[in-house]
Amino acid sequence: MSDYELSVFGPIDKEEVKKRIYEIRGLKVMVDSDIALYFGVTTGNLNKAMKRNIKRFPEKFCFQLTNEECSRFQIGILNGGRGSNLKYLPYVYTEQGVAMLTSALHTDRAIEASIQIMEAFVEMAHVIKQNRNLLPYEELKSLKIQHYQLTEKVQEIQDNMVTKAELSNLISLFDDSISTDEILILDGEPFKADVAYQKVYKKAKKSIIIVDDYLGIKTLNHLTQAKKGIDITIISDNKGYSPLKVSEFNDFLVEYPNTKISFLKTKNKVHDRYIVLDYDQKTMKIYHCGASSKDAGNKVTTITEIREVDIYKTMISELLANPALKLI
Repeated sequence: MSDYELSVFGPIDKEEVKKRIYEIRGLKVMVDSDIALYFGVTTGNLNKAMKRNIKRFPEKFCFQLTNEECSRFQIGILNGGRGSNLKYLPYVYTEQGVAMLTSALHTDRAIEASIQIMEAFVEMAHVIKQNRNLLPYEELKSLKIQHYQLTEKVQEIQDNMVTKAELSNLISLFDDSISTDEILILDGEPFKADVAYQKVYKKAKKSIIIVDDYLGIKTLNHLTQAKKGIDITIISDNKGYSPLKVSEFNDFLVEYPNTKISFLKTKNKVHDRYIVLDYDQKTMKIYHCGASSKDAGNKVTTITEIREVDIYKTMISELLANPALKLI
């Protein structure tokens, strides 16, 4: 007997071997400790032999399990009494890997055991092939796809959830005596409403385009924070019970004579509100607004930066070709 071999009692039961064959990563495999038991060697020496001949063991012959795989297949609990606290992540071997181990270990017991183990692999494959039509493969495949899709949706929900930390930041605003009607969320951060719009407009280097069917004097007041010389275009049908009046706009120009603002119609083609900075420039940014700026401070709302700006360029180009809006 080799120095590496241990005593093994009784013949190998192939039915018992089959129970120790798992399907992991789409491959039929056995765990290192189970193979070591049948081969009559320690698990450590089995894996040492593999590592000394690592070129003979590509991933389709042998691979190390992850923590998640160990937990899912209860490996460690069912094998060798390792329990849930594994000292190391076990290796698993395919049928080809088991065969390759015999040449690495060079023991009669390993050769004898490997033959019977491989027969168990072959018998399992034969039974599965014979009964393929009896097994709900398509149903299982469909369930697996649905599982992955559900996992992706859950992750998407988690990514967009408001965290406790974010709620704490929001609550801290209340603690600082800022009332709920003053709060606006800009890209996940809570701001006073006026500060949020001013923060956006200050980023513009060339131009500002506002697409919003509802205008008011507050719409204009926010724009006073933009840099000097910025071209400002407001695209709107000026709807609502109290639309922006020409007299209000003229009063605004008296106070801010260097502000240049032009008005165009939306022609009832836009439902949402947008702020476009530096249109058709490298620095172009687009923000989607949950409410009209004229109502800033009335309710909690959100401004979110849109990352894929190119898909909006055609829409903006068409809106810029609309006729002028005349204030009443």
